Amino acid sequence: MTDLPDLESRAAPEDHHALRLWLRMLTCCNLIESEIRTRLRTEFDTTLPRFDLMAQLQRAPKGLKMGELSRRMMVTNGNITGITDQLEKEGLVMRLKVETDRRSSVLKLTPQGRRTFSRMARAHERWVKAMFADLPEDHRDAMYQALGELKLQIVARRPDSAR
Repeated sequence: MTDLPDLESRAAPEDHHALRLWLRMLTCCNLIESEIRTRLRTEFDTTLPRFDLMAQLQRAPKGLKMGELSRRMMVTNGNITGITDQLEKEGLVMRLKVETDRRSSVLKLTPQGRRTFSRMARAHERWVKAMFADLPEDHRDAMYQALGELKLQIVARRPDSAR
């Protein structure tokens, strides 16, 4: 990996510790995501959004409506349509019309899509495990616990959260 500046390099020693922590977390997330994107592209000739869409469909064997996929993936319906069009052309997903609503369709993985996703998911798991492998287990556990606490605090401070 090159020594290009990352988000953490923007912080100065005099910056608040919380800001430096945030930039370090963001840098780590970006590094991990970049590695996964690169490996998906080189090993499977696919993208992370395509992988994410297929992962959502794998978890919903009965299929999902486009709007539900859009909500789960936090992207626009247009993004879902574009990805779906590509995957459908490749025989990895199929659209089934909803009998009660002709404007809607449900997306499902095809048998070929399930096999393809299964191979990608196994590789994805290996990659993530390898990225964390040199971090001692007790450090991984502590980080997991600390991030869980942070998540709860952030959610509790949201203006729309019930108090």
